[in-house]
Amino acid sequence: MSSAQRMTPTKKQRVRTLWISDVHLGTRDCQAEHLAGFLKRYHADRIYLVGDILDGWKLRSGIYWPQAHTNVIRRLLTMSKRGTEVIYVTGNHDEFLRRYSSLLLGNIRLVDEVEHTTADGRRLLVIHGDQFDVITRYHRWLAFLGDSAYEFTLTLNRWLNYWRSRYGYGYWSLSAYLKHKVKTAVNFISDFEEAIAHEVHKRGLNGVVCGHIHHAEIRWIGEVEYLNCGDWVESCSALIEHWDGSIQLYRLAEEQAQHAAALAAVETAA
Repeated sequence: MSSAQRMTPTKKQRVRTLWISDVHLGTRDCQAEHLAGFLKRYHADRIYLVGDILDGWKLRSGIYWPQAHTNVIRRLLTMSKRGTEVIYVTGNHDEFLRRYSSLLLGNIRLVDEVEHTTADGRRLLVIHGDQFDVITRYHRWLAFLGDSAYEFTLTLNRWLNYWRSRYGYGYWSLSAYLKHKVKTAVNFISDFEEAIAHEVHKRGLNGVVCGHIHHAEIRWIGEVEYLNCGDWVESCSALIEHWDGSIQLYRLAEEQAQHAAALAAVETAA
Protein backbone atom coordinates (compact mmCIF):
# COMPACT_ATOMS: atom_id res chain seq x y z
CA MET A 1 0.00 0.00 0.00
CA SER A 2 1.37 3.42 -0.98
CA SER A 3 1.68 6.31 1.43
CA ALA A 4 -1.01 8.11 -0.59
CA GLN A 5 -3.41 5.23 -0.01
CA ARG A 6 -2.64 5.25 3.71
CA MET A 7 -3.54 8.94 3.89
CA THR A 8 -6.93 8.49 2.15
CA PRO A 9 -9.84 8.28 4.62
CA THR A 10 -11.89 5.08 4.29
CA LYS A 11 -14.87 6.03 6.45
CA LYS A 12 -17.46 8.54 5.33
CA GLN A 13 -17.82 11.66 7.44
CA ARG A 14 -21.31 12.41 8.75
CA VAL A 15 -22.30 16.03 8.22
CA ARG A 16 -25.58 17.89 8.44
CA THR A 17 -25.55 19.74 5.10
CA LEU A 18 -23.54 20.09 1.89
CA TRP A 19 -23.86 22.96 -0.60
CA ILE A 20 -22.37 22.79 -4.10
CA SER A 21 -22.97 25.10 -7.04
CA ASP A 22 -21.81 25.87 -10.57
CA VAL A 23 -20.76 22.37 -11.55
CA HIS A 24 -21.55 23.00 -15.25
CA LEU A 25 -22.00 19.38 -16.24
CA GLY A 26 -21.90 19.16 -20.02
CA THR A 27 -18.80 21.34 -20.40
CA ARG A 28 -15.17 20.33 -20.87
CA ASP A 29 -14.03 22.42 -17.91
CA CYS A 30 -16.26 20.72 -15.34
CA GLN A 31 -14.10 19.06 -12.68
CA ALA A 32 -16.48 16.10 -12.38
CA GLU A 33 -13.87 13.60 -11.17
CA HIS A 34 -12.93 15.82 -8.25
CA LEU A 35 -16.59 16.42 -7.37
CA ALA A 36 -17.45 12.71 -7.42
CA GLY A 37 -14.51 12.06 -5.13
CA PHE A 38 -15.66 14.80 -2.75
CA LEU A 39 -19.23 13.47 -2.58
CA LYS A 40 -18.04 9.93 -1.87
CA ARG A 41 -16.41 11.05 1.36
CA TYR A 42 -19.56 12.42 3.02
CA HIS A 43 -22.90 11.23 4.31
CA ALA A 44 -25.17 14.27 4.61
CA ASP A 45 -28.71 14.66 5.82
CA ARG A 46 -29.29 17.26 3.12
CA ILE A 47 -27.49 18.48 0.03
CA TYR A 48 -28.28 21.67 -1.84
CA LEU A 49 -27.39 21.94 -5.52
CA VAL A 50 -27.23 25.72 -5.76
CA GLY A 51 -27.72 26.28 -9.48
CA ASP A 52 -25.84 25.78 -12.75
CA ILE A 53 -25.38 22.09 -12.04
CA LEU A 54 -26.22 21.38 -15.69
CA ASP A 55 -25.03 23.81 -18.36
CA GLY A 56 -28.03 24.22 -20.65
CA TRP A 57 -26.36 27.08 -22.53
CA LYS A 58 -23.51 24.81 -23.65
CA LEU A 59 -25.62 21.72 -24.26
CA ARG A 60 -27.73 23.68 -26.76
CA SER A 61 -24.72 24.03 -29.05
CA GLY A 62 -23.58 20.41 -28.82
CA ILE A 63 -23.49 17.41 -26.53
CA TYR A 64 -20.41 16.79 -24.41
CA TRP A 65 -21.10 14.22 -21.72
CA PRO A 66 -18.27 11.91 -20.62
CA GLN A 67 -18.63 9.08 -18.10
CA ALA A 68 -17.32 11.29 -15.28
CA HIS A 69 -20.38 13.54 -15.62
CA THR A 70 -22.69 10.53 -15.42
CA ASN A 71 -20.81 9.41 -12.31
CA VAL A 72 -21.69 12.68 -10.55
CA ILE A 73 -25.40 12.20 -11.34
CA ARG A 74 -25.24 8.59 -10.15
CA ARG A 75 -23.54 9.64 -6.93
CA LEU A 76 -26.26 12.20 -6.19
CA LEU A 77 -29.01 9.68 -6.95
CA THR A 78 -27.32 7.12 -4.70
CA MET A 79 -27.14 9.65 -1.87
CA SER A 80 -30.83 10.40 -2.36
CA LYS A 81 -31.71 6.70 -2.34
CA ARG A 82 -29.81 6.27 0.94
CA GLY A 83 -31.77 9.00 2.70
CA THR A 84 -30.11 12.31 1.79
CA GLU A 85 -32.61 15.01 0.91
CA VAL A 86 -31.48 16.61 -2.37
CA ILE A 87 -32.72 20.13 -3.08
CA TYR A 88 -31.93 21.44 -6.57
CA VAL A 89 -31.99 25.25 -6.69
CA THR A 90 -32.19 26.45 -10.30
CA GLY A 91 -29.65 28.83 -11.84
CA ASN A 92 -29.30 30.79 -15.06
CA HIS A 93 -27.40 28.09 -16.98
CA ASP A 94 -30.07 25.54 -16.06
CA GLU A 95 -32.94 28.03 -16.23
CA PHE A 96 -34.92 25.62 -18.46
CA LEU A 97 -35.71 23.80 -15.20
CA ARG A 98 -37.47 26.85 -13.74
CA ARG A 99 -40.69 25.94 -15.53
CA TYR A 100 -40.76 22.83 -13.30
CA SER A 101 -40.13 24.63 -9.98
CA SER A 102 -41.74 22.97 -6.96
CA LEU A 103 -41.40 19.56 -8.62
CA LEU A 104 -40.94 16.72 -6.11
CA LEU A 105 -39.46 13.38 -7.22
CA GLY A 106 -39.03 11.06 -4.27
CA ASN A 107 -36.29 12.58 -2.12
CA ILE A 108 -35.35 15.20 -4.73
CA ARG A 109 -36.97 18.65 -4.77
CA LEU A 110 -36.67 21.36 -7.43
CA VAL A 111 -37.01 25.01 -6.34
CA ASP A 112 -35.96 28.51 -7.42
CA GLU A 113 -34.99 29.47 -3.88
CA VAL A 114 -35.43 28.03 -0.39
CA GLU A 115 -34.79 28.87 3.25
CA HIS A 116 -32.40 26.74 5.33
CA THR A 117 -32.23 26.74 9.12
CA THR A 118 -28.87 25.76 10.57
CA ALA A 119 -28.46 23.52 13.62
CA ASP A 120 -27.96 26.61 15.80
CA GLY A 121 -31.05 28.38 14.42
CA ARG A 122 -29.68 30.78 11.79
CA ARG A 123 -32.06 31.34 8.86
CA LEU A 124 -30.29 31.36 5.50
CA LEU A 125 -31.67 32.12 2.05
CA VAL A 126 -30.37 29.57 -0.48
CA ILE A 127 -30.46 30.99 -3.99
CA HIS A 128 -28.25 30.76 -7.07
CA GLY A 129 -27.89 34.54 -7.31
CA ASP A 130 -28.23 35.37 -11.01
CA GLN A 131 -31.29 37.45 -10.05
CA PHE A 132 -28.85 39.98 -8.53
CA ASP A 133 -26.50 40.11 -11.53
CA VAL A 134 -27.41 43.15 -13.63
CA ILE A 135 -25.61 41.84 -16.74
CA THR A 136 -27.32 38.43 -16.67
CA ARG A 137 -30.72 39.93 -15.89
CA TYR A 138 -30.88 42.95 -18.21
CA HIS A 139 -28.13 42.48 -20.82
CA ARG A 140 -28.38 38.83 -21.81
CA TRP A 141 -26.39 39.27 -25.04
CA LEU A 142 -23.51 40.71 -23.00
CA ALA A 143 -23.69 37.76 -20.62
CA PHE A 144 -23.26 35.35 -23.56
CA LEU A 145 -20.32 37.41 -24.85
CA GLY A 146 -18.69 37.39 -21.44
CA ASP A 147 -19.31 33.66 -21.18
CA SER A 148 -17.30 33.10 -24.38
CA ALA A 149 -14.34 35.10 -23.07
CA TYR A 150 -14.55 33.27 -19.77
CA GLU A 151 -14.57 29.94 -21.59
CA PHE A 152 -11.26 30.89 -23.26
CA THR A 153 -9.59 31.47 -19.87
CA LEU A 154 -10.96 28.13 -18.68
CA THR A 155 -9.36 26.41 -21.69
CA LEU A 156 -6.01 27.92 -20.70
CA ASN A 157 -6.73 26.83 -17.14
CA ARG A 158 -7.35 23.24 -18.26
CA TRP A 159 -4.06 22.99 -20.14
CA LEU A 160 -2.11 24.68 -17.36
CA ASN A 161 -3.36 22.17 -14.80
CA TYR A 162 -2.66 19.27 -17.13
CA TRP A 163 1.03 20.20 -17.16
CA ARG A 164 1.03 21.03 -13.46
CA SER A 165 -0.25 17.53 -12.70
CA ARG A 166 2.40 16.02 -15.02
CA TYR A 167 5.09 17.68 -12.93
CA GLY A 168 3.54 16.77 -9.59
CA TYR A 169 1.91 20.07 -8.70
CA GLY A 170 -1.60 20.42 -7.25
CA TYR A 171 -4.63 22.11 -8.76
CA TRP A 172 -4.47 25.89 -9.27
CA SER A 173 -7.00 28.16 -10.97
CA LEU A 174 -5.68 30.72 -13.45
CA SER A 175 -9.14 32.17 -14.04
CA ALA A 176 -9.75 32.64 -10.32
CA TYR A 177 -6.36 34.37 -10.01
CA LEU A 178 -7.25 36.76 -12.84
CA LYS A 179 -10.57 37.59 -11.16
CA HIS A 180 -8.71 38.84 -8.11
CA LYS A 181 -6.36 40.97 -10.22
CA VAL A 182 -8.75 42.65 -12.68
CA LYS A 183 -10.37 45.70 -11.10
CA THR A 184 -13.66 45.46 -13.01
CA ALA A 185 -14.09 41.82 -11.94
CA VAL A 186 -13.40 42.73 -8.32
CA ASN A 187 -15.94 45.57 -8.50
CA PHE A 188 -18.54 43.26 -10.09
CA ILE A 189 -18.12 40.71 -7.30
CA SER A 190 -18.43 43.43 -4.66
CA ASP A 191 -21.60 44.87 -6.26
CA PHE A 192 -23.15 41.39 -6.48
CA GLU A 193 -22.40 40.62 -2.84
CA GLU A 194 -23.78 43.95 -1.63
CA ALA A 195 -26.99 43.56 -3.67
CA ILE A 196 -27.77 40.08 -2.43
CA ALA A 197 -26.93 40.99 1.18
CA HIS A 198 -29.31 43.96 0.97
CA GLU A 199 -32.15 41.68 -0.15
CA VAL A 200 -31.46 39.19 2.65
CA HIS A 201 -31.44 41.98 5.27
CA LYS A 202 -34.73 43.29 3.86
CA ARG A 203 -36.31 39.83 4.29
CA GLY A 204 -35.20 39.67 7.91
CA LEU A 205 -32.97 36.62 7.42
CA ASN A 206 -29.56 35.98 8.99
CA GLY A 207 -27.63 35.13 5.87
CA VAL A 208 -27.44 33.77 2.34
CA VAL A 209 -25.88 30.80 0.57
CA CYS A 210 -25.39 31.42 -3.15
CA GLY A 211 -23.19 30.68 -6.15
CA HIS A 212 -23.18 32.19 -9.65
CA ILE A 213 -19.98 34.29 -9.55
CA HIS A 214 -17.56 31.37 -9.02
CA HIS A 215 -15.98 33.09 -6.03
CA ALA A 216 -16.06 30.98 -2.86
CA GLU A 217 -16.19 33.02 0.32
CA ILE A 218 -17.57 33.28 3.84
CA ARG A 219 -17.76 36.77 5.27
CA TRP A 220 -20.03 39.27 6.98
CA ILE A 221 -21.61 42.12 5.03
CA GLY A 222 -23.00 44.33 7.75
CA GLU A 223 -25.35 42.10 9.75
CA VAL A 224 -25.70 39.53 6.97
CA GLU A 225 -23.63 36.36 6.81
CA TYR A 226 -22.61 35.89 3.16
CA LEU A 227 -21.63 32.38 2.06
CA ASN A 228 -20.74 31.54 -1.53
CA CYS A 229 -20.27 27.88 -2.53
CA GLY A 230 -17.78 28.70 -5.29
CA ASP A 231 -17.80 26.22 -8.17
CA TRP A 232 -16.48 22.98 -9.65
CA VAL A 233 -14.96 24.58 -12.72
CA GLU A 234 -12.31 26.86 -11.21
CA SER A 235 -11.89 26.62 -7.45
CA CYS A 236 -13.46 23.18 -6.77
CA SER A 237 -15.07 24.37 -3.56
CA ALA A 238 -18.14 23.68 -1.42
CA LEU A 239 -19.76 24.54 1.89
CA ILE A 240 -20.17 22.01 4.71
CA GLU A 241 -22.44 22.43 7.72
CA HIS A 242 -21.39 20.43 10.77
CA TRP A 243 -23.69 19.23 13.54
CA ASP A 244 -23.13 22.30 15.73
CA GLY A 245 -24.28 24.61 12.92
CA SER A 246 -20.80 25.84 12.01
CA ILE A 247 -20.18 26.11 8.26
CA GLN A 248 -16.83 25.27 6.69
CA LEU A 249 -15.55 26.39 3.30
CA TYR A 250 -13.93 23.45 1.50
CA ARG A 251 -11.32 24.08 -1.20
CA LEU A 252 -9.71 21.24 -3.16
CA ALA A 253 -6.38 23.09 -3.51
CA GLU A 254 -6.10 23.51 0.27
CA GLU A 255 -6.89 19.83 0.84
CA GLN A 256 -4.27 18.78 -1.70
CA ALA A 257 -1.67 21.00 -0.03
CA GLN A 258 -2.49 19.49 3.39
CA HIS A 259 -2.22 15.94 2.02
CA ALA A 260 1.10 16.74 0.32
CA ALA A 261 2.47 18.12 3.60
CA ALA A 262 1.22 15.06 5.53
CA LEU A 263 2.75 12.67 3.01
CA ALA A 264 6.05 14.52 3.18
CA ALA A 265 5.99 14.19 6.97
CA VAL A 266 5.28 10.43 6.70
CA GLU A 267 8.09 9.92 4.21
CA THR A 268 10.51 11.95 6.35
CA ALA A 269 9.60 9.91 9.44
CA ALA A 270 10.13 6.67 7.48
